[in-house]
Amino acid sequence: MALLENIKNNHPAFLETLKHRFLDNQRHAALNKFLELGIPTKKDEEYRYTNLREITEKDYNFFPTETHTISKEQIAELHLGEENFDWIVFINGQLHKELSKISIENVEFLSFNFALNDEKHREVFDNYFNTIAAKDLAFTNLNEAFCKHGFFLKVPKNMVIEKPIHVFYISQNQQDNTFYNTRNLLIAEEGSKVEIIESHHNFDDTYVFTNSVTEIFTYQNAKADWHKVQNDSDTSYLMDHTFAKQERDSLTTVNTFSFGGKLVRNNLSFIHNGENINSFMNGITIIGGEQTVDHHTAVHHKTPNCESYQNYKGIFKDKSHGVFNGKVFVDKIAQKTNAYQQNNNVLLSEGASIDTKPQLEIFADDVKCSHGCTVGQLNEDALFYLRARGISKKEAQALLLYAFANDAMENIDIEPLKVKISKLLAEKLEVELEF
Repeated sequence: MALLENIKNNHPAFLETLKHRFLDNQRHAALNKFLELGIPTKKDEEYRYTNLREITEKDYNFFPTETHTISKEQIAELHLGEENFDWIVFINGQLHKELSKISIENVEFLSFNFALNDEKHREVFDNYFNTIAAKDLAFTNLNEAFCKHGFFLKVPKNMVIEKPIHVFYISQNQQDNTFYNTRNLLIAEEGSKVEIIESHHNFDDTYVFTNSVTEIFTYQNAKADWHKVQNDSDTSYLMDHTFAKQERDSLTTVNTFSFGGKLVRNNLSFIHNGENINSFMNGITIIGGEQTVDHHTAVHHKTPNCESYQNYKGIFKDKSHGVFNGKVFVDKIAQKTNAYQQNNNVLLSEGASIDTKPQLEIFADDVKCSHGCTVGQLNEDALFYLRARGISKKEAQALLLYAFANDAMENIDIEPLKVKISKLLAEKLEVELEF
């Protein structure tokens, strides 16, 4: 595998780029663990429906060219209509303050690279870094071995950040296939509130493979929302792992909107560490061509009186392929748990496919847990009803599919984001509709 050889050969040179080396032992251990586990194949149960071969057989440059020609106008075109938001721009792995806009005060914001190079933030790494990311997954170990660039935010106690923050990861001016290894860390202290939007964009014809790990810590009475907008080019691969740990009376939401990218794998894991916790996971996938989007979710109910809600909708055209594997684990002491999990899919073409596998593992006896999945086509009677009233077939399909996907957007508090997702839905269905 070309990727495997790239990883082995480039790690020593990568370590030499670091100013402070206090994570070297962890990095070496993570690399060895990754090599021991190996890159997952279809023989692995968790990857039985997703073939990573087209990613792993390519060569990648592990040291992206830093120069770029991205302008403020090009950044503006990527916005969701959120001119009143804050935004942070990473280009070719580097934070660019001149293209970013940060108005928030009294928060601890750093690029991950700066935190690594600042001895004052050793406490952050001791208390948070890699404490909830799974230690038995190949790509989380790979990320730990190579992590350097990414987004870090610590929101102090009782602080409410009114403006959502959009984090852009952009690749441009790369002559070779490029590997990015991004690391995000969000800490929402007691009583705080924050909303993050994350998007990736490849401006080149060469391939980009991004291996991303995000750790979210939501403390008592805090609210943290993370929205992933995945609408990249067909020369992009994304391996995303997100881990969220919640304390008592907290609320955390992760919304994943997948419209683009050649192969996207989203791994999402929630850990409950107190009572009266609410967790929301919503996803909308609309893909075509030969795209693949794979959602793997897990909620670990470890404490009583908590709720989790998973709602994933998929629309698949042409020869696209979707995967959903959602798990809910309820420990013996987690009485009064309320867990809901649903995955509904529409196949618009004969060549499109979906593999769906919702799972429950319940060891408590006083719970309300449900799960289900559906796979089918559009309702012909409803389609006929709309067409009989002079609506074209494409527009009738779009209206029905918008209604189908709409409930997965209900808990989006950011109106420009909701409008953008609606417009992307219409764009992917090749119709012009005003929502």
